[in-house]
Amino acid sequence: MATAAATAPALVWVGRDLRLRDNPALSAAVQSGQPLLLVYIHEENTPYRLTAGSASGWWLHRSIEQMSEALQKLGARLHLIQGNAEFILPHLAQKHGITDVFWNQITDPKIDDRDRRLAQRLMEIGTQPRVFRSITLLDAGQVLNKSGQPFRVFTPFWQTASATIRPNRLAPVPEQIVDAGIEVDGSLIGDWGLIPSSPNWAEGFDDHWTPGEQGAQAALDRFLDEALNDYPEQRDRPDVTGTSRLSPHLAFGEISPRQVWIAARDAEARGASPAAVEKFLAEIGWREFSYYLFHHFGDLRQKNFNPKFDRFQWREDDAAFRAWTKGQTGIPMVDAGMRQLWQTGWMHNRVRMIAASFLVKHLGIHWQEGMRWFEDTLVDADPLVNATSWQWVAGTGADAAPYFRIFNPVTQGQKFDPKGDYVRRWVPELSGLRGKDIHAPAEAPPAMRLSAGVEIGRNYPAPIIDLKQRRQTALDAFSALKETGAPN
Repeated sequence: MATAAATAPALVWVGRDLRLRDNPALSAAVQSGQPLLLVYIHEENTPYRLTAGSASGWWLHRSIEQMSEALQKLGARLHLIQGNAEFILPHLAQKHGITDVFWNQITDPKIDDRDRRLAQRLMEIGTQPRVFRSITLLDAGQVLNKSGQPFRVFTPFWQTASATIRPNRLAPVPEQIVDAGIEVDGSLIGDWGLIPSSPNWAEGFDDHWTPGEQGAQAALDRFLDEALNDYPEQRDRPDVTGTSRLSPHLAFGEISPRQVWIAARDAEARGASPAAVEKFLAEIGWREFSYYLFHHFGDLRQKNFNPKFDRFQWREDDAAFRAWTKGQTGIPMVDAGMRQLWQTGWMHNRVRMIAASFLVKHLGIHWQEGMRWFEDTLVDADPLVNATSWQWVAGTGADAAPYFRIFNPVTQGQKFDPKGDYVRRWVPELSGLRGKDIHAPAEAPPAMRLSAGVEIGRNYPAPIIDLKQRRQTALDAFSALKETGAPN
């Protein structure tokens, strides 16, 4: 005979954990034996929203559809509610006699603070909060240097942190979920307006992505089978398929970092290159480092990690910024990346660095402007990782590339897209050029441009800046900053 506690309903609050396998909160809720009310709360216009921008909203729509279908096969329904979770969850708990609320921690300081308030409120009304960690591999508060202070540089952080990672056995996919049969005042996914219209600028995304847990596992399997061993050499080449493309799946929790870690270690045990596995897992490490920095140093979306840059004189240039967003700078590697971003919701990581460096250092535009654009256009937009990475490129962040280290987008293109195949794909008006000339079309011999059908200033823009001159301008600005005596 079931006890009253076992028959009383529990609630599972779904967030950035849109998967069935290795979902600690869902697994614990199922093991409790209680009938379950599963809820996803879409929070808009709050610091707690889980999507960063329009492109990630498209991904969320598709991912929730996949999660809902998977849950239906197990006998459960995912209820969709729009509003403020801090008010909705206690209301549901009181109205329906919910004894326990299960959820996975987001590991964002703002959200963690809100969740502590929420947990306190739930306990006040007699409901038990049950919170689990699944977004990250590490407990940020437990990884410190020998002086007991948080790390500020990635390499020593990761050397210490990676040695402590011993993932437990993955929680399996539930065989069945007992639905509580509770009706709530919810909404339909289509009501949230996540799929753009008039025009639908995301209509081509489905050609490049398969959101959802199955798509995540397929992407991981493909990478481990086809690209892992060549990862150290190929990861900087945007002209080949050398990366995992797992970032959006990780951003929405369609796969956990524990799953990725264990799968990579299993591949190593089966004979994959240990060096390749370590290089790949270090990318998971950078994601961990981003969350770690926010935990210890506050909101790095709003402030420079290095306060010296609070006095830096950024430029305002709306025309240049618009050219950058549209892929019309006259610098092929930058333009290719920005067009890939617009058409697919994603950009190769090496090209992200090139495009970001061009915006911040050659154009002198504040890194926050670039961060906001990426967050609106990337399907993998993770607010913490995005901010940390932009600050790294800008020279303002932890373990940052020094401000005076300025990527030359032409030589970067020639090095990492040696045949021009990447530029040729995304900047087709330059497709007739070959070799190094495709990365600097304005400098190519006129006869070569003529035969390739490239007319600078007509069918492809002239460079909007002089790279050499703007590089010197950036260096001068940095020198002036050092002379102010601002604190480090």
